[in-house]
Amino acid sequence: MNAGVIALILIGVVVLAPLLYGVLIFNRLVSLRAHIRDSWAGVQVELKRRYDLIPNLVETVKGYARHEREVLERVTELRDRAASNTGPASGQSADEIALNAGLRRLFAVAEAYPELKADRMFRDLQGELVNTEDRLAATRRFYNGNVREMNELVGQFPSNVIAGMTGFSAWEYFELDDETERAAPRVGWGGR
Repeated sequence: MNAGVIALILIGVVVLAPLLYGVLIFNRLVSLRAHIRDSWAGVQVELKRRYDLIPNLVETVKGYARHEREVLERVTELRDRAASNTGPASGQSADEIALNAGLRRLFAVAEAYPELKADRMFRDLQGELVNTEDRLAATRRFYNGNVREMNELVGQFPSNVIAGMTGFSAWEYFELDDETERAAPRVGWGGR
């Protein structure tokens, strides 16, 4: 090969390699954004399932603990607020923390009623809620893992240059602030 062809190949490599790298990074960012949106939809599905279970649980408790109206109304209010929140992950986290606290109070009320603890419907609903909490925790981990991967790509050089040029930015994690709030509300029934 002559020197002119070699020089042309070198110039092509020097120009095309960064361009190809930019295209690959952009495609990775687009893919991660799709994964984040998909995993957030999974979180939303589990949250809706949870929100749908809570009114049935409240109604069951209401049948046994009529004078615990304040707790029952508070859980219903917290559930409605959390269910209507369509904002960012940080806003939903705050509502979830409050709802978890309300559910713990509801289960504390249930502890005082042996007939309620023995009620098959209540036990079934409580078991479904525990299963839903486990599934919700898994979808949160999946979502947060995708967010972590996106945030790393958006923050690292040289991919941060491509991200900045194409409008990609860091996403918010779906976290619960207080370590005690991270545990799903669970009640252990002595005779189960």
